[in-house]
Amino acid sequence: MYVNGSGFRAIERVKKVHHTTVIYWVKQIGSQLPSNPKTTEIPEITEIDELETLSCQKTKFGYGV
Repeated sequence: MYVNGSGFRAIERVKKVHHTTVIYWVKQIGSQLPSNPKTTEIPEITEIDELETLSCQKTKFGYGV
C-alpha cells in the first residue's frame, strides 16, 4: 500500500493498526532492500518535476508571460 502511494495514516485506517506500526513495517522492509541497485542502463525517458523547471519564470500580473 505504501509503495502504491498510500500514506501512513491511510494504511492505519485500512489495517486498523497504529501509524507508528506502519512506519516500523516500512522501515523494516526498507532495511532489507539493497542500498544501490545495480543498473547499467541509461533511461531514454526521464520524468522531472514541472515546478522545478518553471520556478524561474516570473510574471508581473495574471497568468502566463
